[in-house]
Amino acid sequence: MDLKEFFQTYPKVAVAFSGGTDSSFLLYQASKMAAEVSAYYVESAFQPAFEKEDAMRIASVCGVELHFLKADILSVKEVTNNPANRCYYCKIRIFETIKNAAVRDGFTVLLDGTNASDDASDRPGMKALEELSVLSPLRICGYTKDHIREESRAAGLFTADKPAYACLATRIATGETITAEKLRATEEAENYLYSLGFRDFRVRRMGDTAKLQLKESQFTLALQHREEIAAFLGRYYCAVCLDFVPRDSQ
Repeated sequence: MDLKEFFQTYPKVAVAFSGGTDSSFLLYQASKMAAEVSAYYVESAFQPAFEKEDAMRIASVCGVELHFLKADILSVKEVTNNPANRCYYCKIRIFETIKNAAVRDGFTVLLDGTNASDDASDRPGMKALEELSVLSPLRICGYTKDHIREESRAAGLFTADKPAYACLATRIATGETITAEKLRATEEAENYLYSLGFRDFRVRRMGDTAKLQLKESQFTLALQHREEIAAFLGRYYCAVCLDFVPRDSQ
């Protein structure tokens, strides 16, 4: 099955939309091939502000109505306790929120941007998608991440080369309680590094320590701004360290 056949089979669809590379490509294709499509973006403590801005921009390019929903994810103890399968409980809450809204709007088919490169064995969230009958057309039609980036470039989508961005909760070590304060610290720290020119990086929280995971090409930049980084991140962490295993090889 290709995407054209998929949207002939499912002509009226709701898209769970994050503003990332995969869901942006999916929304773009749905806007071209589906008879009717609507997009849903869930705002939660786990999403940084720039993701919402990117989602609005892509939805506008695609000419698709974008609905904003709220999810109090920090009220879910199974999520904030941060077990190894935290993503499962988070996905259940997020996609139940979207599905309920979509059904109220007359949509019975809900899609997400999971692609054929995603490893189902390492993604507890996929279990949630299966339980809620969420369809993943990019995965069904064999679209890998490289394929999606290539076709996104051809379509002129600015998300074509957007680095993968897992939610803020992934920066907090499994088993460590997730709080609003820790999430805000992570977002502020990563926004600051971005303003200095860093790209495709992570600020991991290890207790009260910030561990910077950078691409090897950006180690020199980190040393150039060592004092500024230590001072800014010192507002939120007791210590700052640099992981000398670069993200390129992780």
